[in-house]
Amino acid sequence: QVQLVESGGGLVQAGGSLRLSCAASGSIFSIDAMGWFRQAPGKQRELVARISSGGNTVYADSLKDRFTISRDNAKNTMYLQINSLKPEDTGVYYCDATVQLSSNLPTKYHYWGQGTQVTVSS
Repeated sequence: QVQLVESGGGLVQAGGSLRLSCAASGSIFSIDAMGWFRQAPGKQRELVARISSGGNTVYADSLKDRFTISRDNAKNTMYLQINSLKPEDTGVYYCDATVQLSSNLPTKYHYWGQGTQVTVSS
């Protein structure tokens, strides 16, 4: 059906930058909201940012100065630019999306990616 694949994670020194990508593929008619979440070791998954199909964005209050979410609807791809990385940004970053599979079927389904690891060294 639909797959979300994150990429762009890795090991980076504090102060560095990363650009994460989330590519959606499969039987897709349209994608509504997409989002980035992260889960640090031993902690619950938390929202980083969300973006609507029209480009409206919402950020976690503590992150909006260093994180920028964007999407390319033509490519069914979402991005997360992270600047001034801190060790506390370490974790697995997941993307999610709400997808309509067919123009004939208005039901929308929610999908998660498998995550990409971000490790920030001090």
